[in-house]
Amino acid sequence: DQLSIDPYELQRIRKVVIIGCGTSYHAGLVGRYLIEHLARIPVEVDVASEYRYRDPILDADTLVVGISQSGESLETITALRECVASVADGVLYTRAGPEISVASTKTHLAQVGALGMLAIYLGELKGVLYPDEASRRRQELIAMAELLRATLDRQSQWRAGIGDYLSREHFFFIGRNLLYPVAMEGALKMKELSYIAAEAYPAGELKHGPIAMLDEQAVVVALLGDDRLHEKMLGNIEEVRARGATILAVATDGDAGPDELADIVLRVPKSEALWSPLLMVLPLQVMAGWMAQARGYDLDKPRNLAKTVTVE
Repeated sequence: DQLSIDPYELQRIRKVVIIGCGTSYHAGLVGRYLIEHLARIPVEVDVASEYRYRDPILDADTLVVGISQSGESLETITALRECVASVADGVLYTRAGPEISVASTKTHLAQVGALGMLAIYLGELKGVLYPDEASRRRQELIAMAELLRATLDRQSQWRAGIGDYLSREHFFFIGRNLLYPVAMEGALKMKELSYIAAEAYPAGELKHGPIAMLDEQAVVVALLGDDRLHEKMLGNIEEVRARGATILAVATDGDAGPDELADIVLRVPKSEALWSPLLMVLPLQVMAGWMAQARGYDLDKPRNLAKTVTVE
């Protein structure tokens, strides 16, 4: 009900463009899956600092969504000005509360949640979701708040599992579909907080080059969702294991798939697969924090970074 755009305008939308930087860009990548699945509208996602320079094709039936933690990110604002006469026709506040740390964590979750609500709303307006299905999806999303609390209560279990790997220097994050943006976010947090040159890849891309970098010193963080790509992810983990890398899997309760393949398994509660990025990102955020603490770094003030980026 905060979205002050006429529903009739949104009903005619034929394309959505999402723009953001860093963590907000990763939230947008998750949003693409949510909107395309729930509203059946094609979605493009762009890095805001690049968007205005590629001569984008827009028309009156395009919805442009700019995502920013601070609301002041210059690249995102500048990109929006390329699209609309005023900076925004409607604003959807994420209401994450203050976040002191430069590395956005709870804001990222709030952004994904807001995009989920937007996806449901667009799906309802476009007639893709019947009212009862839209209501069920909203209730699923609301219920994630309690699952998030329950997931964070597992930190002591996670710490016991990864304690021996806090000094490693080579991390690769892999995922598929909805969980590839989560892998990207995990790698970004590792870079922001612990200054480790972590990388993220779609799991299916490993054989197209990155697998050459794997050896006994590498840790591969594999995200396993309860979806149709589960078996393919297990195959990717087997490929990694054959190259001698340490495998840290993030999987849901009751998933025995990674038990014999992974060196460590961090568990999160089961949820509807569509909302799993909200849970899967938590152990990655927490792990990045532990890596930084083990090296004596300031979690709230990573070097060379500012909370709000005001230059392009």
